[in-house]
Amino acid sequence: MNIYTQDQVESIHNETFAYLIVEESDHVLTITLNREQKKNALHPQMVNEIAYAFQYAHLTNAIWMIVVQARGNVFCAGADLKAMAGIIEENDSSIPQPNGDILIGELFNQVHKPTIAKVTGDVYAGGFFFLAGSTIVLALDAIKFGLPEVKRGLYPFQVMQALLQVMPARKVIDWCIRGYNLPVEEAERFGLVTEVCTAENIDNRVTALTNELKKNSPSAIKYGLEAYQKIQPSAAEHKYLFDMLQKTITSADGIEGLKAFREKREAVWGGS
Repeated sequence: MNIYTQDQVESIHNETFAYLIVEESDHVLTITLNREQKKNALHPQMVNEIAYAFQYAHLTNAIWMIVVQARGNVFCAGADLKAMAGIIEENDSSIPQPNGDILIGELFNQVHKPTIAKVTGDVYAGGFFFLAGSTIVLALDAIKFGLPEVKRGLYPFQVMQALLQVMPARKVIDWCIRGYNLPVEEAERFGLVTEVCTAENIDNRVTALTNELKKNSPSAIKYGLEAYQKIQPSAAEHKYLFDMLQKTITSADGIEGLKAFREKREAVWGGS
């Protein structure tokens, strides 16, 4: 992970985040997705901010672990479809631009620090990068997990690859091609969720896990996760999947699907 310099990330607490709240306390970096009005959809600058915070954690020895959470009743709705269509909103982020491409599926592998996802809202599409990439996932009961891309003329290429690292292949493919909502209890049974929690106990579980991890050697954990990363899919595979997504977006079905979604109507598929 080297898309920002050491000097750039050292200024993190003097920077302005447009879409995140980043807090550091007692060896824990807490990243809160803060785009509630847009269902925490992944705007390009939001992805840049996430990558920046992750690289800070990667390069800072005082950070032993990361907690990712979100404001609102949707943890993350996936990619911002308006941004994908070229409609980019202005923002006041001061986070520097990266010196390379950001492949969000790679961020979790490359940070080499335990990541706890505290999931208190629904998750869709690209939001599953956070769950598949995290070391531990705590999720509220009764929230929704959906992969609706095929209903928009798209396909969750990179998400599929990420899910295949933690779930059985047959279940992942079934979910991707049918586009349904997966119950949280099933997500736990298939390995996507570590533990299903209630609203009353999820904060206590996060605290208990971070305290437990602090009792273990941060160096040993870092080297172990670095070793694990070496046996994961390469950057070339992530780049291929990203390119396949672009190919799908620009297909006739992709254009129709996104247009139908914006117009709140059923898509008319042509098969090309």
